[in-house]
Amino acid sequence: QVQLVESGGGLVQAGGSLRLSCAASGRTFSPYVMGWFRQAPGKERDFVGATKWSGSTTYYADSVKGRFTILRDNVKNTVYLQMNSLKPEDTAVYYCAARRRVVGGIPSGVGLYDFWGQGTAVTVSS
Repeated sequence: QVQLVESGGGLVQAGGSLRLSCAASGRTFSPYVMGWFRQAPGKERDFVGATKWSGSTTYYADSVKGRFTILRDNVKNTVYLQMNSLKPEDTAVYYCAARRRVVGGIPSGVGLYDFWGQGTAVTVSS
C-alpha cells in the first residue's frame, strides 16, 4: 500500500510563493505518474499538473502554466509543487496523487489516480 503525505500549505499574499511537498511511502513505490490536484470550497477537484516518475515529461493545467512547477526527488520518493505568482483564485486544498499503471500520456482525471494524500490547504490573500 502507498501512503502520500502533503505538507507546506499555508497563508500567503497574492504574488507570493509556496512550495508544497508530497512524501510517498510504501514497500515498493514505483508509480507511473505523480499528480497534483486542488479543490476550492464548493467546487470539484481539479487537475493542476503531473509528472512521470521516470523521465522528464510534465503536464500542467492552463490555469497554472508558467507559474507552477512540479519537481521530484526519486531518491526521497518526494514530489514538490513550486507555486509562484500566486493569485487569490489559487486558494484551495491541494492534493497529491499517484497512478500505478502505464497509460498513454499523462492522465488528468481524478478517477485515473490510485492513491491520494490527505491534502494541504493553501490560502492566497488579496
